[in-house]
Amino acid sequence: MELKRAPTAETAMLIRRPVADVFEAIIDPAITTKFWFTRSSGRLDEGKTVKWEWRMYGVSTRVEVSEIVPNEKIVMQWSDPPATVVWTFTKMPDEATFLEVRNFGFAGSADEQVKQAVDSTGGFSLVLAGAKAWLEQGLTLGLIGDRHPQSISAK
Repeated sequence: MELKRAPTAETAMLIRRPVADVFEAIIDPAITTKFWFTRSSGRLDEGKTVKWEWRMYGVSTRVEVSEIVPNEKIVMQWSDPPATVVWTFTKMPDEATFLEVRNFGFAGSADEQVKQAVDSTGGFSLVLAGAKAWLEQGLTLGLIGDRHPQSISAK
């Protein structure tokens, strides 16, 4: 009997910065806006809901944080209907961090869930690449805005 597994987006990246720095970059919007969303209503804290905005696209989402283990893990729900995102931070040699992201719990038909997982994998891969560039080199690459330039709202 074949066991069916729900579609899950998974990606990871080695970031050559201490775990505390990488963790802070995900929970502190003053840093996260350098490589991902453009605005946030606040820091990620356990039990708190914040709003993230991507102003270049004219979209936003609510983020509900269900668990934070400092410098180890963040569990949150986002989107509508909500899906779960788990960030895992692993301390590596030489002051580096292995950051893993899993996004699962997608809604819709099997095909719709697979499409969401594929899209999410691509999106989170860009987020991690942008975080790496910012945290290691201080570079803002604009990867998120450049991913769908045809969708950027006219200003």
